Amino acid sequence: MDADAVAPGKWIPFEAVPERMAALRAAGRRVVQSHGIFDLIHPGHVTHLEGARAMGDVLVVSVTADAHVQKGPGRPYFDERLRLGSLAALSCVDHVVLSPFPSAVPAIEAIRPDIYCKGKEYEDAEHDDSGALQEEMRAVERCGGEVRFTGGIKAGSTRLLNHYFEHLGAPVRAFCRGLATRYTRKTLGEAVESLAGLRVLVVGETIFDRYAQVRVQGLTSKSRVMSGRFLGSETHGGGALAAFRHVRQFTSKVRFLSVVGTEPWVEGALRGLVGTGEDLVVRDPGYTTIVKERFVEPRGEGEEVSKLFAVNYLDPEPPAEAVLERFEAGFREACGNCDAVLLLDFGHGLMTERLRRMVEERAPLLVLNCQTNSSNHGFNVLPRQYRRADVFALDEQELLLAAGQRRVDFQQELRGLKERLGARYAWLTRGPVETLGLRDGEEGCVCPPLETDVVDPVGAGDAFFSVAGLAAARGLPLDLATFLGQLAGAQAVRIPGNAHPISKPVLVRGGMSLLDC
Repeated sequence: MDADAVAPGKWIPFEAVPERMAALRAAGRRVVQSHGIFDLIHPGHVTHLEGARAMGDVLVVSVTADAHVQKGPGRPYFDERLRLGSLAALSCVDHVVLSPFPSAVPAIEAIRPDIYCKGKEYEDAEHDDSGALQEEMRAVERCGGEVRFTGGIKAGSTRLLNHYFEHLGAPVRAFCRGLATRYTRKTLGEAVESLAGLRVLVVGETIFDRYAQVRVQGLTSKSRVMSGRFLGSETHGGGALAAFRHVRQFTSKVRFLSVVGTEPWVEGALRGLVGTGEDLVVRDPGYTTIVKERFVEPRGEGEEVSKLFAVNYLDPEPPAEAVLERFEAGFREACGNCDAVLLLDFGHGLMTERLRRMVEERAPLLVLNCQTNSSNHGFNVLPRQYRRADVFALDEQELLLAAGQRRVDFQQELRGLKERLGARYAWLTRGPVETLGLRDGEEGCVCPPLETDVVDPVGAGDAFFSVAGLAAARGLPLDLATFLGQLAGAQAVRIPGNAHPISKPVLVRGGMSLLDC
């Protein structure tokens, strides 16, 4: 970042902060720190910062970097350069620091302020929804400082942006304002916390998503074949394993049942993602571990991942009979000690007719996702493969295949499928269009997409299914369960592939931000 262009004379690189602060303290200067996002600077910010500056000799404002802003879809509205520059333009601010962390704690530890200043509203513990302030206060105490609060005007950036700026579309604002008449920030947080007690068994194919980055060089000289220079690759835990990773962010009482091969790299990859007490995975040397490798171009800032082509490594035939018997035994043992079974059937041969019938018969609550993809197109259609589901989610293409028609009344088809399977909850996700939800005894729910700035849609449906499925297992109202699922999907489209699971704190903060419409 060009310091002179952003904040002439005021910007301090994060790595240089400890040395600069030590020099100020050695000179007898009293350092005051304020930390935040400062997405829209308003009079409340100005009075807060002026009050903070009056408490000492030097005011250092640390600002959360764009990548770690956890205020929900569409945020930050202003990028980090503009936020730093706006703060540096204030005469009461002596220095600005960009913090490359989601928490304020590393910035506190780097600055080691004599006084850490927060707005007056944070004196009320109810305002600290996430408990972050308690962590910050402990960090200040460890560094030998004290926490003080300044009074002034209350006018949060989130409320101002949601009400007066167009970063949220009209359908999103209307949906969230409707939710806000029925749920508060507190009830939203309580609903998410209620998922923690659920005992969950996640079942299905493990898929490793490999992203190979290449720099396209053009066509080869001897044929019309695209040439690319390999840059590197990374492998993510996807498929049912991705759902397990999402679920584990909300409840610790989760186990994972799947099948993998014994290729040399598999065990190390699995060990980093599934704990010993959670692991019901069957290993078999005759099974081919499923890998879906996508060749992609390096992503520019603000761009979606550009995929060139994909290669799938899989055997569409069912596993050996001995493997299926071990899988069945694992399921029978685990399903008797769970509240819900989340089954993700990717149609790659694991879920045989016999296994499907067993799961339908034994699952205490069956949360089902039966997927269509390029390897099974037309052969893994939900109502042809399953006779029962308590909860299910599918996408538009999957519903059209189930209906056998190109043009349908989506809500009518979803309702018919729900009745056919005897489901309590049913969802249809339509990507950038909408998500439809149905539940017994409630009006249908239509939720618009919450995030339009897409990095990679891979895994978004699995994230929605995982969180909405948990909400259904807990019996949450349809609109709230749909909202939580959409928040999960909105996070997932900002993550390349399944590089990491969605974050519970980010989901809660994003939801609270949207309720402030």
